[in-house]
Amino acid sequence: MKTGAKFFITVISLAILYAWTIKQTNDIQKAEWLIGTWENKTQKGSIYETWTKTGNNELSGKSYSVKGKDTIVFENIRLVQEKKNLFYIPTVKNQNEGLPVRFAAKTISENQLVFENPQHDFPQIIAYTKITSDSLIAEISGIINGQKRKQTFPMKRVKR
Repeated sequence: MKTGAKFFITVISLAILYAWTIKQTNDIQKAEWLIGTWENKTQKGSIYETWTKTGNNELSGKSYSVKGKDTIVFENIRLVQEKKNLFYIPTVKNQNEGLPVRFAAKTISENQLVFENPQHDFPQIIAYTKITSDSLIAEISGIINGQKRKQTFPMKRVKR
């Protein structure tokens, strides 16, 4: 093989490797718009969701309410980039024997994240849709007892 051909193959190989490496981190980076604290006001009070960056390949979230001086945590969430896959991994108090459940990303864009686990009882789908930089809609959906169900949580950013 001639030197020029070897050089060309090496350059192409490096370009492919570089593109693959960029793809590995871009999915988690596309989710960074979640970082901050979000509030969903309900008739019973506010529910909050706070997201922080815990590493190059992970965001950490928790949903909770505040009653007086007490913070009541409902779930802890890990959003993790594993190789070329992004996973939403909630651990919900008093559910699934306290074990985490994995939802694989189905849609990852600058404005929407959709995760799915068809084997989970409910929800099977978890979605976040950015409306503006300071508002989003979180949604859980799936099938319970043969019927489609959906819960929507409009949220406003209260802290970056």
